[in-house]
Amino acid sequence: MRELAARLGIRPTKTLGQNFVIDANTVRRIVRAADLGPDDVVIEVGPGLGSLTLALLPQARRVVAVEIDPALAAELPATAAAREPELAGRLEVVRADAMKITSVPGPAPTALVANLPYNVAVPVVLHLLDVLPSLRSALVMVQAEVADRMTAGPGSKVYGVPSVKLAWYGEARRAGPVGRAVFWPVPNVDSGLVAFTRGEPPPTAASRAQVFAVVDAAFAQRRKTLRAALAGWAGSPADAERALRAADVDPRARGEALDVAAFARIAEYGPSIVGDGVPGAPAAADGRAAAPGAPAAGAPETGGGDSGGTGRRGGRRSAGQ
Repeated sequence: MRELAARLGIRPTKTLGQNFVIDANTVRRIVRAADLGPDDVVIEVGPGLGSLTLALLPQARRVVAVEIDPALAAELPATAAAREPELAGRLEVVRADAMKITSVPGPAPTALVANLPYNVAVPVVLHLLDVLPSLRSALVMVQAEVADRMTAGPGSKVYGVPSVKLAWYGEARRAGPVGRAVFWPVPNVDSGLVAFTRGEPPPTAASRAQVFAVVDAAFAQRRKTLRAALAGWAGSPADAERALRAADVDPRARGEALDVAAFARIAEYGPSIVGDGVPGAPAAADGRAAAPGAPAAGAPETGGGDSGGTGRRGGRRSAGQ
């Protein structure tokens, strides 16, 4: 991997936050944990120099690698052709920002497998789950602290916006730790693997944007009771209490005690999206207008005041051959 980087004149820098995976055992471990089938179409974000990409090609029907760096995106097809000539035709490289894509070429992707940049890990996962409903599973490597937040359950000290929003889409779970020594250069934090299986959102008349607006408001002031934390969202503390009681939620509770289904119930009794605008009317499910504080359609939900510790210390990491 270092020889290839040297030939291309690429050096991982703190400015770009690049850390390439140099341990083959770690790459194989990621692929095993992804549990891919021969018909899977994989989307990989940040392939870097291609070590994970090359390991994915034999396991999947197709690999779509999304790379924002033009030099790395240009080199990856040549790397695949040189290292895996019989499988190189399975690779499609898309030079793009993963946060801006809404579709990818070819068959719809079924699995996300990636060594994600620390600073955008949660927004990227949420964005792709939103715009690519064909994704049924994911296996991502992220900062260890972020892995804890992504997989936390109600009542946990690290349960927050990422935990709830991922739960809207399905089940996230830890798939093992990853030490910092497997990267070049060595980052100052450890990493972890997170596995995800898509499920059905909780039954609700509220839209995803409306539910996420409640989540953002609840955790923006996570030390406050929901009556106080949701006052701005509902219009007043009294309106927040009415919505909470209608949703069968204790107004004295805090956001960290609620599961995603409870947040969905609250959203149904928030500010009306259509109609007379009286707080307490069930929210419309069509999302024609956003509730106060709701993200715009298609915008990444990074999590309000508790963004889930996306780990800006570590910068961008790539899996490179």
